Amino acid sequence: MGIVSEEAIDEFKELIDQMEEPLKKTFERVHQGYLRENLARFLKARDWNVCKAHTMLLECLRWRVDNEIDSILSKPIVPTELYRDVRDSQLIGMSGYTKEGLPVFAIGVGLSTFDKASVHYYVQSHIQINEYRDRVLLPSMSKKNGRPITTCVKVLDMTGLKLSALSQIKLVTIISTIDDLNYPEKTNTYYVVNAPYIFSACWKVVKPLLQERTRLKVHVLSGCGKDELLKIMDFSSLPHFCRRGSSGSSHHTQSVDCFSIDHPFHQQLYNYVKHHYETRGQAEPAKQGSFHVGFPEPGAERVEIAKTIESELHKFENSNGLAKPPVYGRKASHETL
Repeated sequence: MGIVSEEAIDEFKELIDQMEEPLKKTFERVHQGYLRENLARFLKARDWNVCKAHTMLLECLRWRVDNEIDSILSKPIVPTELYRDVRDSQLIGMSGYTKEGLPVFAIGVGLSTFDKASVHYYVQSHIQINEYRDRVLLPSMSKKNGRPITTCVKVLDMTGLKLSALSQIKLVTIISTIDDLNYPEKTNTYYVVNAPYIFSACWKVVKPLLQERTRLKVHVLSGCGKDELLKIMDFSSLPHFCRRGSSGSSHHTQSVDCFSIDHPFHQQLYNYVKHHYETRGQAEPAKQGSFHVGFPEPGAERVEIAKTIESELHKFENSNGLAKPPVYGRKASHETL
């Protein structure tokens, strides 16, 4: 970081030193000992404007306190059958690490249906994965590598993307808004793979709406992206849908399926939450019931993006555009957003 950014961090630090105690306590959960790196995240999200970054951080911390986010890793989704349903319909997992030690999260955008539980369970699950990443995985990798590791990479599988995605826009907007406002700049790079024609058309109209900072993070890879991804990670860390030519996500691929509840990442996360529930001295078994979180209002940019995607999908619906063959990227290695 340059002199200007270091000065901005110093100024920001002076402001947070004046925060009331409840906010300081939850901020400790956020920064996990890497204070300056986490202040820099909020500054980047507000174009290094200290005043705006300070406001953003305070609103984030108040959201955490009001919604008891610090305790969400002791709130299991029960019964197990319900948790399995959530995992089968909200396709996300961690396949490994990059060569630099960043966690690799895989997301099955096209095949996620979000139709087996209420919106609150999907939001709870998403936040739990965020918190487990930030409180457990990243501090562990920072310690192992002897340097701060505070971000991850995400591989987005677009296999199966179709018009039914219209019904999911509201939930996806809720989740992405929570990430924008409360987990800013946690993703270093987004890699889009197995992109069909419908994605290419939507991307063409959405891309201009994104901030340059976001556009530069996104790379649309050719086909399943295997060759490009192997430049930054070993084969063992490749998501399962990137291992077989241009074939897409499969819920039923055996041990390598990082979406499965039986994958080591999900087993570790589930056992971690269960253990912390039990060690809090809970005498009774956990009862079914979602952890309700207040949904922040999406910003103008996020609303515009959602409307644009919805409009483009409706155009496909009206013109029967899905009859067109899928396009799995250009011959070039990747396209940068």
